[in-house]
Parts: sequence; C-alpha cells; structure tokens
Amino acid sequence: MNRQDRAAANEERLGELFRRALAGDASAYQAFLKLLAGYLRAYFRKRLSRLPDDVEDLVQETLLALHNQRQTYDASMPLTAWIFAIARYKLVDLLRRRSLREAVTDPLDDEAELLAASDTEAAEARRDLARLLDALPDRLRLPIVHTKLEGLSVAEAARAAGMSEAAVKVGVHRGLKALAALIRGGR
Repeated sequence: MNRQDRAAANEERLGELFRRALAGDASAYQAFLKLLAGYLRAYFRKRLSRLPDDVEDLVQETLLALHNQRQTYDASMPLTAWIFAIARYKLVDLLRRRSLREAVTDPLDDEAELLAASDTEAAEARRDLARLLDALPDRLRLPIVHTKLEGLSVAEAARAAGMSEAAVKVGVHRGLKALAALIRGGR
C-alpha cells in the first residue's frame, strides 16, 4: 500500500470513528482518540526531534483542543485536514512560547555586545508603535496587542479581550492592514 492509499485508509477509519463518536458512541470516541494519539505522536516527533520532552504535552493539548472544538467540525471537509490545522496551531503556539522563554533567558555571551547598541532606537520604535496602536479602535488594537505583542494564543486573546476567537482573528487581520495604511499615510 503506497503513502496515498494509507492516508486515504486512515482518513476513512478516523472519519468513521469520529462520526460514530459525534453520534454518541463512547467506545468509538475512545478508539478514535487512541488511534489519533498515535498519529499525532509521530507527527510531532518528526517536527520536534530537538524537543522530545514536549511531544506528549503537545499530543494531549491537541486532543483536548479537538475534544473542545469537535462540534465545529464540518463533515463536508476531510477530517484529517481539520485535525492537521489544529495540530499545526498547537505546534506554532508551543514554538512561540519556547522562543519567547528562550529569548528572555539567553545568556549575555559577549561584553562588547553590551555597549555596541543603545536601546534608544528600540524605545523610539515602541513609542511609535504605541502611537499607531492608539489610533486604532479597541476591536482592532486589542487582538494585535494580545497575539502579536504579548504572544497569547487566539483563544487566550479572545478571553483577555472579551471577544470571540473569530473576532480576534478578524481584528488582527484588519488591524494589521489599518496599521500598514497608517504607516504609508505617515510617510
């Protein structure tokens, strides 16, 4: 069986179990989660070869997200595409959290680097960004601040801003377009 045939068979098997699970079959749901966990482990191990300790946590986070979002699945779409999108977002969230944590804990290796640049330029950039963001309404500004500057996930940003996840996504997209327009207009 070639790779495409295997993928089609997996899609069919997972889809059948998931449809039965949505109809209330608890044993089908358990079988679905167990089968899917194996696929997710392989997916994350391949992408996190340098971070093997994070694989199982990511599998569990993804399964939990799938469980919480199971009613949003559109049966006219391939199940594995929906699963892949959620898994990919969880992977990106993990990498973003790790990069932020690592950036904060990077050691100062070179004393010469300490005096090579001033933070005046960074402070000016932060001040300019704050002015631009202040020109936006809250529905555009808050999603950008929470997701792009604070590094929150869309779900976390939605809770923090008191908005729906869809509104946060739209707010980020429209807010970034509005910021670009303000920057172009300011030149």
